[in-house]
Amino acid sequence: MQRLLILDVVGLTPALLHSGAMPRLEAFAKLRGCTEWQPGLPAVTASVQADILTGMRPTQHGIVGNGWYDQDYGEVRMWPQSAALLQGKTLHEHWRKANPGSLTAQLFWWWNLPSRADISVTPRPTYWADGRKGPDIHSNPAALRKRLIQRFGAFPLFNFWGPAAGLQSTQWIVDATIDVIQEERPGLCLSYLPHLDYDLQRFGPDSPEATQAAAAVDSEVGRLLDFAAAEGIEVVVLSEYGIESVSQAAFPNRRLREEGLLKIHSAQNGSLLDPGNSKAFAVCNHQCAHVYLSPEADQSSVRQILEELNGVESVLDKEEQSSIGLNHARSGDFFCIAQKGWWFAYPYWLDTEPEPDFARTVNIHAKPGYDPCELFLNPNVPAAKAMIAFKLLAKKLGFRAPMPYVPLDTSLVRGSHGRSSTAVLLNASAWPIAPSFKGAEN
Repeated sequence: MQRLLILDVVGLTPALLHSGAMPRLEAFAKLRGCTEWQPGLPAVTASVQADILTGMRPTQHGIVGNGWYDQDYGEVRMWPQSAALLQGKTLHEHWRKANPGSLTAQLFWWWNLPSRADISVTPRPTYWADGRKGPDIHSNPAALRKRLIQRFGAFPLFNFWGPAAGLQSTQWIVDATIDVIQEERPGLCLSYLPHLDYDLQRFGPDSPEATQAAAAVDSEVGRLLDFAAAEGIEVVVLSEYGIESVSQAAFPNRRLREEGLLKIHSAQNGSLLDPGNSKAFAVCNHQCAHVYLSPEADQSSVRQILEELNGVESVLDKEEQSSIGLNHARSGDFFCIAQKGWWFAYPYWLDTEPEPDFARTVNIHAKPGYDPCELFLNPNVPAAKAMIAFKLLAKKLGFRAPMPYVPLDTSLVRGSHGRSSTAVLLNASAWPIAPSFKGAEN
C-alpha cells in the first residue's frame, strides 16, 4: 500500500532552496522536481493550509485568515483550530476513500483540534487557574500524548512561538513524526516544520540569520528524508507561503480610531477593542487585513480612508473579493492588501490612550490581530531574560506574574507575508488524489 509523508517547510522559497544552505532539499528537488506556485490571498497559515487540505478557496471552505470577526459573538476570534470550521472535505477523507483501511496522521498542521485525521498531535498549552501557562500538546488517540512526552520530554512550547522561538520545536516535531510513523504506520502523514518562519520574520529573508535558519531546518528535513527512504515512504515537500522583506508597518485601526469609527472600551486593564459598537475596524493578518463595517457606516468614506492610508496597495469590496476566491460570510466588508515592503499592525489605541495589558505579552488569542512583535524581547529592557527567569520561578511557587516584555516597536519586524508570494512544491508528481492545489502553479 502507498505510504506518503507531506512536509510543510513553512517559509521555504526558491531563493533559499538554491542558496547553497540547503543541500539536502536542493538535492531532493533535483531528483524529484521543483514547482514554484503562488498561494492564494491571504497567504497566511490558516487560510493556505485550508486551501491545501481541501483543494478549495476561502469562498468555499470559509477560512478567510488566521482569525476573523465573529458577528454572532461580537468578538474577534484569532487562531481557531477546529477542523469543523472547514466547510468541505479534506485530504484525509479523500485518502481514506481511495485507500480503505489506511490511516492518516496530521502533526502540528493547523485545523487539528479536533482533526479530520485518524491520528493528530498539536500544541495545546495548559492554562492553570492561577494564571500560569504550561507547555503541553493534545493528541488523538489520547495515549499518544503520554508516549511522546515520555520519549522526547515536554513539547518545547516556548520555542514554538514567542521570543525564544527556535530550532528545538522543529527537532521535537521531527522526532515525533518518526515515532508516529514507526508505531502507528499511517499511510498518509502530514508534518509541519516551523523553524524558517521565525528568523525570516525577525531579520528578513535575505539576512545571514535566514541563511543559518535554512541550513538548520535542512538538516532536520534530512533526518526525515533518510528515515522515509529506509521505510520506502514517498515524500512531498511544500511551503505554504514565501516571506518578503518589510521595513515599515501601517496602522489601519489607529486611522479608523482617529476618524471616530473605531470604538474602545476603557477597561481597568487598558483600552479594549469594542467591535460591536464600532462602525469600522480591521483584523490585521501580516500583509492583509479584513475590515468590518457596521450597517450605519458609510462604505465609500471608509474605503477612501483606507485607500489613502500609507502602506495600502489595494482595497477590495465583497464583489472584488469574489474574483480572488475570498468572498465569504466571515470575510470583511473590505479586504486590504499591503504595499510591497509594508505590513499591517493590529494596535488600535492612540498614544493618548492606555495600552491594553496584553499588548506587551505573548497572547495570541487576546489580541484582535496578528502580532509579530511577539518574536522579540523588548530591547529597552536589558535584563528581560533574567526578569523572565525570576517570574517563571515565582509562577512555580504559585504567584501571579505577568510577562510584559514584548516590544511595541514595529520597526523590529523585517519579514512578512500575506500578499502575493512564491512558494515551492517538491515532488509534485507524488501529490495524492484530489483535492490538489496544482492549479495555482506557475
